[in-house]
Amino acid sequence: MCNAVRLRDDFTASEVRALAKSSKDSAQVRRLLSIGAIYDGLNRNDAARIGSMDRQTLCDWVHRFNDDGPDGLTDRWAGGPKPRLSAAQKKELSRIVKAGPDLDKDGVVRWRCLDLKKVIRDRFGVDYHERTVGKILKELGFSHVSARPQHPRQDPAVIEDFKKNSPVPWRQRQLICRRKRLSRFGSRMKPGSARRTALFTSGHKKERDLANQRISATKTPICSVPSALRVVSVPRW
Repeated sequence: MCNAVRLRDDFTASEVRALAKSSKDSAQVRRLLSIGAIYDGLNRNDAARIGSMDRQTLCDWVHRFNDDGPDGLTDRWAGGPKPRLSAAQKKELSRIVKAGPDLDKDGVVRWRCLDLKKVIRDRFGVDYHERTVGKILKELGFSHVSARPQHPRQDPAVIEDFKKNSPVPWRQRQLICRRKRLSRFGSRMKPGSARRTALFTSGHKKERDLANQRISATKTPICSVPSALRVVSVPRW
């Protein structure tokens, strides 16, 4: 069995534990505690168990500690592969997207990721996936869907002439449409229902007038005495 890797001599167990106490990286804290246990003379297997690792992993971290000190015990993330488009090429691509496509040359009125993929392949010799083109556009500050500011075949003179000859101004058309939408919820009553309401009201008025007449009527008898006697003298059948 090979001998264990020796630790550097410019640190002590107490100093390593003090660094672990002040660190905010949990992974670095575990590794420092394992190395502090080695400084105390603990077995490498038990020291590795303190940092939740095996003996071989602890050996690798010991090499890192000997080379770079406590800073070597942090995770080092690689920057990833080198970008295939340079900064100048990305700047040129941004200019192309802002300028918009040429209908006669490109055959489209608005850039899509599929169209830009062909442009990048033809101009820069880089064949990206369509999804990767969308990521590059997001990195350059473009949204997923951006409207073209003006159609390439629009004629400003025709637009102004249409605005001048329009019978109703644009703002007035907006108000008319809004009133039509509101009229669906609060429309007027139909003529038939209005007539029924008028008849119903007139009937109540007649009954009220009759009641007033009854209240204001005199207490004189309705018929005279001779007529009443004539009514009483009618023979029974």
